Amino acid sequence: MRLNDLKPAAGSRKDKKRIGRGSGSGLGKTSGKGHKGQKARAGGGVVPWFEGGQMPLQRRIPKRGFHNLFRRAYAVVNVRDLDRFEPGSTVGPEELARAGLAKKKADGVKLLGDGELKGALSVRVHKASAAAVAKVEAAGGRVEILS
Repeated sequence: MRLNDLKPAAGSRKDKKRIGRGSGSGLGKTSGKGHKGQKARAGGGVVPWFEGGQMPLQRRIPKRGFHNLFRRAYAVVNVRDLDRFEPGSTVGPEELARAGLAKKKADGVKLLGDGELKGALSVRVHKASAAAVAKVEAAGGRVEILS
């Protein structure tokens, strides 16, 4: 067997649909589009969310409140979660993500003060509550705020 003898398996390749090439092709005259109408026109058809002229769902449902387009979402980590790291180590967003603590895609990591910390750690986060900073410093560590 040589390279020029290779052929795809029988039935694995289909011929291209040749529309509008006469009635013998099976797709002549109206090219498989039926007769007239919006979907028969060139570039015709409706977008998937079109509801036939009925008031669209997005406009039917009530809207309330203010939605801030510039809102920043932070992955929240509590002080009690930091105990899994070795005392004296530096803990940043990368280490928290690797440990599965800051999983979701967020604009940064925020440290909150729930729980206690046993060992001293150097913590690098984007935001931290005053209680969290006090608890980390009380354990002999320090908190660095990233920009």
